[in-house]
Amino acid sequence: MRVIVFFDLPVKTKKDRREYSSFRKYLVKSGFLMMQESVYSKLALNQNVANAICESVKKHKPSAGLVQMLTVTEKQYSKMEMVVGSNDSEVVANDERLLIL
Repeated sequence: MRVIVFFDLPVKTKKDRREYSSFRKYLVKSGFLMMQESVYSKLALNQNVANAICESVKKHKPSAGLVQMLTVTEKQYSKMEMVVGSNDSEVVANDERLLIL
């Protein structure tokens, strides 16, 4: 599963910029990978882990702005189409990276 976080945060004041920076740093330290500006995703092993990730993001949300989360399966995520541009990620985006323990 993947948890995808979309956010649009204000950066008008110094406090806003600090909250934006703090939230973004939290996402990166938590293992989220940037898909594009203001869109980050993280791999979750199952629905319980995905729920825990979502709860953690809710605890670290900034006081203003818009933060949205979407949980999708790996099969759904792998069907994402690049319409314009290219994927510059080093992460393998298909089932080849699936590790069964």
